[in-house]
Amino acid sequence: MMRHSSTHAAPVQTPPPSSKRSASTPGGFAASLAKSRETTLFVVLILLIVGTALARPQFLNLQNLRDVLLNVSIISLLTAGMTVVILMRHIDLSVGSTVGISAYAVGSLYVAFPQMPVIVALAAGLAIGLVAGGINALLVAVGRVPSLVATLSTLYIFRGADYAWVHGGQINATSLPEAYSRLATGTFFGIPTLALIAAVVLLALAIYLKQFRGGREHYAIGSNPEAARLAGVNVERRVMAGFLLSGAIAGFAGALWLARFGTVDASTAKGIELQVVAAAVVGSVAITGGVGTILGATLGALVLGVISIALVVLHVSPFWEQAIEGALIVAAITADTLLARSVAKRMMRKRDHG
Repeated sequence: MMRHSSTHAAPVQTPPPSSKRSASTPGGFAASLAKSRETTLFVVLILLIVGTALARPQFLNLQNLRDVLLNVSIISLLTAGMTVVILMRHIDLSVGSTVGISAYAVGSLYVAFPQMPVIVALAAGLAIGLVAGGINALLVAVGRVPSLVATLSTLYIFRGADYAWVHGGQINATSLPEAYSRLATGTFFGIPTLALIAAVVLLALAIYLKQFRGGREHYAIGSNPEAARLAGVNVERRVMAGFLLSGAIAGFAGALWLARFGTVDASTAKGIELQVVAAAVVGSVAITGGVGTILGATLGALVLGVISIALVVLHVSPFWEQAIEGALIVAAITADTLLARSVAKRMMRKRDHG
């Protein structure tokens, strides 16, 4: 779906020679390896499905496949938003809390206004996410607070506000209109409506990152922030845009979470941010920035989603899911580290021979 060679070329139109070297041949090498990892992920996904189906033929029933699509739809949306942030060497740990407060807020709106149109409910969730993302954007881009610290703080702030607001309460599926619930229960040519909504958002985001200048600037910042600045990129504005986008997607995902599960409370989506980071990293999004695609992130989310369902079908303890996720993260980061060293060696050899 995407190639990094075009994205890495954007930030290096006029920077110094040293910066230009860092995004030429190594950039193409990084792009080819990232593409290779996406292919590997796809093969792993197929092997997981086939292996589980051989062990438990009932795994391939329509209900399991539908559950995978529904669960991965929300995770893949959050992973896509996280990808934009990670591309710029940042991270957004507040997405789980944003999902939780957005889901409860939209549910509360339906309790107060039962006839509210579905599109208004989705827009409300998106708006709540924009506010949360705006807070993160101000802290990181304007306040210069490291994103790990800033979003870890807002994770607890948003969750604490959610607990204080909910105060032990709960929104049930009975409070939601049938039209809203059909976002998760409805299908179009056999494909869940929720999965189609997620696919449209993911496709739009992939096109933005590949075809638009703003999207390419995210890669430029992650590849070399100083070179990007020298090339005329407004780094602070682009970082703010990234966090706003991540927040908006999280708020939108919260509204979809309400449609998917029906019942929400103060603990909704608690801890999901770790699963989102895992999906992004496993999906070939380099934690050091500058490398990654929406396709890879989505494949990462699919792999983790299939593993989760497979463990249930195989009657394996769910605690193994966390262990497997942790092992996959270590493997992905190790691969990124080896890539960085290989690129550095290639650069040194080229410089010595040049």
